[in-house]
Amino acid sequence: MLDLALDPAALTAALCDVASVSGAEGPLADAVEEALRRQRHLEVVRYGNTVVARTHLGRTRRVVLAGHLDTVPVQGTLPTRLVGDELWGRGTVDMKGGLAVALHLAATLGEPRWDVTWVCYDQEEVASERNGLGRLARSHPELLRADLAILGEPTAGAVEGGCNGTLNARLRIRGRAAHSARPWRGVNAIHRAAPVLQRLASWEPEDVEVDSLVFRESLSAVAVGGGIAGNVIPDECVVTVNHRFAPSRTPDDAVARIRALFPEVEVEVADVAAGARPGLDAPAVADFVSAVAARTGVAAKLGWTDVARFAALGIPAVNFGPGDPLLAHADDERCGIAQIRACAATLQAWLEG
Repeated sequence: MLDLALDPAALTAALCDVASVSGAEGPLADAVEEALRRQRHLEVVRYGNTVVARTHLGRTRRVVLAGHLDTVPVQGTLPTRLVGDELWGRGTVDMKGGLAVALHLAATLGEPRWDVTWVCYDQEEVASERNGLGRLARSHPELLRADLAILGEPTAGAVEGGCNGTLNARLRIRGRAAHSARPWRGVNAIHRAAPVLQRLASWEPEDVEVDSLVFRESLSAVAVGGGIAGNVIPDECVVTVNHRFAPSRTPDDAVARIRALFPEVEVEVADVAAGARPGLDAPAVADFVSAVAARTGVAAKLGWTDVARFAALGIPAVNFGPGDPLLAHADDERCGIAQIRACAATLQAWLEG
């Protein structure tokens, strides 16, 4: 049983210790739903393993506090442990710290000047079509209506605007099979992949300024496959690439770029998601930034996050949460407890005015 009134760092540990690898979030969704239903001032609804809770205070503005329930595979990094002033374990950074901050406020907010919607959703760490927030946006967009969305992704307690888009594509290189004792009778597809890999290795990251923030683009090989047996010249090699592109480019722009870079191979798009422009000129974003980011400023989010889904719905959104994003998914994933508490205090102060 989760106690949302716990110190947010302790709540982070409690959330992490209910293992919730993508596709297996049911037990954690159950615990979150039960804890939210104990808050008598909230309306709570559940769709699959996505839990939504809302206040109805009659305020003129509404903010969404959103976070995903799932993590990448655990790999021996649970249960959490406290080492000095840091909480170690899978999910402490991505993103049970941010989720704990939001849920803690569900139980402790006094008189917020905005109505609040909490969205705790499943399957963010996997293919885009499985994303729980995406399913909710398609089936019940009315539950997401708001003037601003704050996504608790790790930003080390700063505000990060927008996000890069992301594209996964398979580059299929063809050859001709032959016996490996007579390789000249065939065409080795793995050997033909060498110039493709060299082109990827020599590609220079590009910085693109969008609405005063600088987004860095990248292009990387993330998997290589080919060959069927030790005595057969491979007739196919597949290089999987990931491209992170600035939010000024559309998914079609990104696909066209990959096809232009590799005109000699077959390009199969596996998954693509648009980025989100920062939207810093939106009044609700400006209100939040002026109150929260006066000292830290605003940076660009270099990864893809679900601010893009809110942007597609016409809802301005920012990333704000505890944890160093460079430690997300790492075996030494850890988050400072002071940062978790500071993010909770900052959000509470802003909401209560």
